[in-house]
Amino acid sequence: MQTVSLTKTRMVVALLAAGVIGGAGVGLAFSRLAGASVPLVSPPAISASATVIARDFSDIVARNGAAVVNISVVGKLPQAQESGAEAQPDGPGMDPNDPLYGYFGRFNVPSHPHAPDDGASSQPSRGQGSGFIVSADGLILTNAHVVRDASEVTVKLTDRREFVAQVLGSDPKTDVAVLRIAAKGLPVVHLGGARDLKVGEWVLAIGSPFGLENSVSAGVVSAKGRSLPDDSMVPFIQTDVAVNPGNSGGPLFNVRGEVVGINSQIYTRTGGYQGLSFAIPMETVLRVKDQIVATGKASHAQLGVAVQSVNLTLADSFQLDKPQGALVSSVEAGGPADKAGLRVGDVVQRLGGKAVLDSGDLPALICQELPGQRTQLGIWRQGKALELGVQLGDANDKTATVAQIDPVAGKGRLGLALRPLSPDEQRSAGITGGLLVERVQQGPAALAGLQQGDVLLAINGAQVNDLAQLQAAVAHAEKSVALLIQRNGDQIFVPVRLS
Repeated sequence: MQTVSLTKTRMVVALLAAGVIGGAGVGLAFSRLAGASVPLVSPPAISASATVIARDFSDIVARNGAAVVNISVVGKLPQAQESGAEAQPDGPGMDPNDPLYGYFGRFNVPSHPHAPDDGASSQPSRGQGSGFIVSADGLILTNAHVVRDASEVTVKLTDRREFVAQVLGSDPKTDVAVLRIAAKGLPVVHLGGARDLKVGEWVLAIGSPFGLENSVSAGVVSAKGRSLPDDSMVPFIQTDVAVNPGNSGGPLFNVRGEVVGINSQIYTRTGGYQGLSFAIPMETVLRVKDQIVATGKASHAQLGVAVQSVNLTLADSFQLDKPQGALVSSVEAGGPADKAGLRVGDVVQRLGGKAVLDSGDLPALICQELPGQRTQLGIWRQGKALELGVQLGDANDKTATVAQIDPVAGKGRLGLALRPLSPDEQRSAGITGGLLVERVQQGPAALAGLQQGDVLLAINGAQVNDLAQLQAAVAHAEKSVALLIQRNGDQIFVPVRLS
């Protein structure tokens, strides 16, 4: 299984196909700033062409607008959605009772959202999105979630012609889909890449927000390489471009009129734009597109671990200089990481020649590799830097899982009542050793989120088989410890600050 964590501060993200939640778009105003003269400092030179581009995007729209299409889909709603409720999230580690749970959703409009249940297993649904033409013979790119479960996909051009599209393939892991329509001599966009895109650079979106075709909005790149807690494997481009439900699958242009990404997700509490938008980089899109055109599907590498972010408490527990890297909380038996010698408690700091600064970096980097490829892992183990060679597996074999935790620091003793697991309990849990948490008292462990019924497996990466081992480890710890626990079959490190 490709079990790599995207554990970051939890961000509310919604996919952008036209949906059940309405709302007004947010307009952007641009103005020139007049500044006072400062005799000792010369302002940086700005080219006249860059100034004009920043003020006027009409040329980009004129050259590319005809290649941006509206996509309408007809499908079936699962019975659970027949009442018209918003689709529930697929994000990993999310409690249905979590107040953020409902903010993750795919926007599909049911044709009869309040129709009574007639006993049928599903009802028709309709949705909308955007796409763009990349070859004159009818090849179109969009989001996988736009056409997911669609029984019919219709593409409408700006000249009002409509075509029933064939879905050549879609890849949920990167949210990319490839369509084809039976047409020739079509206008096409100019493709670029996100590699040279700079934070602060102007970008432009064209799409169909709420079904309003060929709508244009602009903003700047807010960040690059952003990982999101949605089980995806994409280093997103974050922008402040106003995009809304219906913009999904539409292009994101740079100031040269090149497509640098596909608009895919937004941060929202309302279902509409709230200042944070996310696009899939074209490097990722084109790699997936080429595979789908050639084989009908996309392949991604997998490592076979679950990881989590390293905070300051965990960094102190594992003797790291900085709270960086991806902390391994479980290793799939017989998987690529297991065969390479990766262990629970290792911190992955580098994949190949690229740094892993957070847990979300690892799946994005692995996504860029192919199954069977050999690479090097730079890891931190028990206070030392090591190198491991690994041959990556195929992510299609199993789905990635994410370790989610919300650690809280405390002071004093652990405050746990524990006992060793019996042999029968160990066999039932599929583990060796371990201590069962029978009661959580006031203290650091309670503040860190430990619960009755948790099984303590290791402390600071060292396996725990009895109370004496635990007491000795806690006694030698200066400020904090990292407890590996198993809860509901999942393993995760919980940082506990002792003082």
